[in-house]
This record gives sequence, structure tokens and C-alpha cells, in this order.
Amino acid sequence: MEFTLNDEQRQIYEYGGQLAQTYDNAYWLEHARKHEFPHDMFKQIADDGFLGIMVPEEYGGAGLGMTEMALFMEGTANHGIPLLMMVVGPTMSLAHIASHGSEFHKKELLPAACRGDIQFCFAITEPGAGSNTMKATTLAKRRGNRFSLSGEKTFITGAEVSDYCLVVARTKPHTEVSRKTDGFTLFAVDLKKKGVDKQRVKISIPLPEEQWTLFFDEVDLGPEDVVGEVDEGFSILFDSLNPERIILAALCCGIGRFALNKGVAYASERNVFGQPIGAHQGVQHPMAKAHTAVEMASLMTRRAAWEFDNKLPAGASSNMAKYAAAEAGIDAVDAALQAHGGSGFTEDTGLYEMYPLVRLLRTAPVNRELCLSFIGEKVMGLPRSY
Repeated sequence: MEFTLNDEQRQIYEYGGQLAQTYDNAYWLEHARKHEFPHDMFKQIADDGFLGIMVPEEYGGAGLGMTEMALFMEGTANHGIPLLMMVVGPTMSLAHIASHGSEFHKKELLPAACRGDIQFCFAITEPGAGSNTMKATTLAKRRGNRFSLSGEKTFITGAEVSDYCLVVARTKPHTEVSRKTDGFTLFAVDLKKKGVDKQRVKISIPLPEEQWTLFFDEVDLGPEDVVGEVDEGFSILFDSLNPERIILAALCCGIGRFALNKGVAYASERNVFGQPIGAHQGVQHPMAKAHTAVEMASLMTRRAAWEFDNKLPAGASSNMAKYAAAEAGIDAVDAALQAHGGSGFTEDTGLYEMYPLVRLLRTAPVNRELCLSFIGEKVMGLPRSY
């Protein structure tokens, strides 16, 4: 097994440091505290060619894979720039459309999205069907060869800055299918269409990306809006959900490193009782333990990405990576905060804002209990728990 990054991968991984020269953690924090989307930074990312990492070159992208996308996310988060829009747009939506979209999607929408001219968000969660997607009630009713989409999706990241949304809907109600996974269809929905409305979900976490509830009231959709096959969407849905776990694991690892780097710098300089506090095992060991957990989670994340790129079953590694990275990220930020003492909670330090984000990622978009249930049943062979 090869652990060394090639030159292109190293360049992608180190891009975060280059980006941070102009759009650093202070820039991210400024926008996060105001819940204001960082348009200038995303324009720079688009201009530098990183929105289309997983899009084939013929459609305006770089033609790379999940490994490179994870390296990008981890590398930017290493510098305190966690980017949730890179999860729902380039990773979950664009890559999925590149694999399963129509010629219109690929030739018209993908090049525009890679240039940053349009943005995508992703909608699967519903108020009455969070982790239990099978009970989704958002329904696209057939009307001849067209569809009428009605329903509600919630916790939709970045809907206010998105032009299109990749929507997971039922084209057959769950009460009318023989298998609970039947009857799902994915649609690329123009958010300017008649019948689409949105309402902000007020999240207390400081983030530049806001959360929204989307309402669909008899939105007219045609066969040109379908991504993949009608009624067969669930079979390809994991092309989006495993990457979501992988990319968020990479983000958690990066945040963990960012926090620990701050903790190490502070503990090496702060002198109490005649020596740096970092010399004390009570300060040193929690950070060393967290560092170890972050690096182990990073390795599992890269394994999951490698499996996905090589079209191998990636569910087990993706869930283990997501679980391990969220836990490691929480412990890393906590250890860095504890090393800082009271100064860790000041705005000038810019460290505490990382904690609610990594704590969120223990719960969302898939909570740790479901990750552990997947591992227990699918990996270890234990009886099904849900």
C-alpha cells in the first residue's frame, strides 16, 4: 500500500495554505460570526479550478476522484477554513450529476458550476424523515411524461446562495412499493421555479453557510430534470452519501489539526511556574492522544476515498472514518481549548468557534449511533438494531 501523495495530490493538499494567504481563518471567522457567505473566497476557489475536482475534464472539471476531493477538504480545514458548501455542491451534487446526469446536465450545468457561475445544494432530510429516508414523503407525481413535485426538505445547507438543488424525492409512496428502497428518483431542481419557497433555520453555530427549509408546491419538472433513472434513485444514492461521510471526515481531521497546532504553539510559549505549560503531562498528553486519533482517522478517511475511487464497497470504511474523525475532532479542539485556559474562549484566539462545528458533525448529517449500527451489523455481523 502506497502512503505517499503524488505531486498533484500534494499540490491539492497544500492549496489550503495558499488560499489562507488571502482568505485565512480570520476571514472565515468574520463571515461565520455574521452568517455571511464568503463569496470572494469561493470565487477564488472557482478561479483556481477546485470546484470541479470530481467532474470529468470534458465537462469543465479536473477529472480527479474522491481522494483528491478529500485532500482538498482536509487541506483547507488544516488552516481553519472548513467549507460546508464544498460538501453539498462539488462533492455530493456535481460528482453525482457527472456520473448519472443527462446530457443537458453534463454539458450545460456542470461547466457553469465548475466555473462558479452557478451553485448546487443537496436535499434529502425531511422534518418527519431525518435518518429514516425510507419514510420520505416529498413526492413527484407523474403527469404524463412530467412530474409535479410537492413536499418539504429541511437542514439544507446554502440554499440561499444556490441556483439548483439535487432533490431526493419519491416517485412512488413508500406504502405502494414492494421493497422500501424502490420508488426514489433524484431531480436537479431549478430553485427559481414557480412553487419553490424557502425559510431559514436559525442555527446557533457560527458558520458562513446557513441552513434552510425548502418547500415544494406542485413544482413542474420534466424528464430533463431527472438525474439517473426514474424510481431507481436509491441504488445510486450512496454515490452521494458515502462521499458525504468521507468528505466530512476529512474536514474533521483538518479542524483537529488546526486546533492542535494552536494548542501546541500556545503551550510552548505560555510559561507558568517557571516552565512552558506544554512540558506538563497534564497538558501534553491530551493533545498527543488527540493528535494520534486525528491521524488514525485521516488514514481511514483516505482508505475510504481509495475504495470509492476504485469502485470497491466503501460503506464500512466511510462510516468508520466519519465516526472516528468526528470523535477525534471533538477531542482535539477540546484539548486545545483546555491548554489555552481562559484565553481559548476569547474571540481573538478564534478557537472556540471550531468546537460547535465538530460537535455538530458528531450528530449530522448522519449521527454516530447510525454509524456504529452500520459497523455492528454490516461489518461485524451483529443482529440488525433498527
